[in-house]
Amino acid sequence: MKAHQEATHYVTPWFWWGLATAVATLDQGFKSIVERLFALGSTLPLSSFFNIVHARNTGAAFSFLAEAGGWQRYFFIAIALVVSVVLALLLRHARPPSESLGYCLILGGAIGNLIDRSFRGYVVDYLDFYYQTWSWPAFNLADIAIVGGVLLLFLSSLSQPSPQAGRTG
Repeated sequence: MKAHQEATHYVTPWFWWGLATAVATLDQGFKSIVERLFALGSTLPLSSFFNIVHARNTGAAFSFLAEAGGWQRYFFIAIALVVSVVLALLLRHARPPSESLGYCLILGGAIGNLIDRSFRGYVVDYLDFYYQTWSWPAFNLADIAIVGGVLLLFLSSLSQPSPQAGRTG
């Protein structure tokens, strides 16, 4: 048996799809709370380095294309739809749990931000980390899930044996 097969534990796709749905649901719940309780642009300082804010992002990460005139909304919706379908299909097959979790987190985050873009026309951001005059751009749980999923996939790929490792010349 190959090392990759030994490390693969079968978990039903419904588990991963359910976990992705939970990530998207939590993300939407936090965004709804922020929209109900905080005026747009308001800030609630929680520590010397962290605020809850109410921000809107019509672009992508770091407000990329935010001022592009509106077409970017449909572009990012299309990307999120394609990525979500591909990831949902990838989760149908047995693979190492860390890889499945990575796909699942990206899927949940993509769906969370897809819902925002589809129904609000923008993504609600609410987490703001800063130090003195420096501030990281505001983000949300969906963004954390996407970045965490990508990081998990990267780390998982480092522990996977190379497909050429078992071959002889």
